[in-house]
Amino acid sequence: MQTITRPLINSLKTLPNYPLRVVALGDSLVYGYGDPVGGGWVERLRRHWMSTESVEHVLYNLGIRGDRVFQVTERLEQEYRYRGELKNRLPDLIILSVGINDSPRLGRPDGRLFTDLDLFQEQISQLLAQAQKLCPVIFVGMTPVDEAKMPFLDCFYFNNIDQYRFKEATKRACQIRQIPYIDIFDKWMARGEDWVRSHLSSDGLHPNVEGYQALYNDVLHG
Repeated sequence: MQTITRPLINSLKTLPNYPLRVVALGDSLVYGYGDPVGGGWVERLRRHWMSTESVEHVLYNLGIRGDRVFQVTERLEQEYRYRGELKNRLPDLIILSVGINDSPRLGRPDGRLFTDLDLFQEQISQLLAQAQKLCPVIFVGMTPVDEAKMPFLDCFYFNNIDQYRFKEATKRACQIRQIPYIDIFDKWMARGEDWVRSHLSSDGLHPNVEGYQALYNDVLHG
């Protein structure tokens, strides 16, 4: 396996001069749900690499809507092996983005967490450890939500206090393992509540077209 250079770890804008085999695993933020124009930030990154780079980098989107951390862990080492350039090979880089589906409260705003925070910390540590055994890893954090639009699907109450707790747990786990973590939540919250709401879909959970463009820019520039 070739070594990923430090510029790539610091910013996905600067790439090594050899083809990379990259997989992005996670939930609907990876899948790109809510963006009928650009297909999400992963698709935008794939198109960027195809259109502007002299070296053909391969990026597979392995996002599944609704996935929680334990589900991404279960499929981590299976799915990419069925992709052409990765048959019988390891990726050069894994991009992870998952956790938002673990964080809602069930049934009511003060209901129990879908995934207990202590259990989540164990599961995210397991996911990161397993991924790091394969290749370098980058983690893209979750976005804030619009609490006024809850519940999602009539039963999931997402809120930004719990979002912050779960993203901090993920960020700490990444820091322990020296995995680059892009703190999307803090970046977006720093731009103000009005900005956040204007970049979310009507469901209050998923980014809209402008939101995915902003997310793509945040990921590309670290």
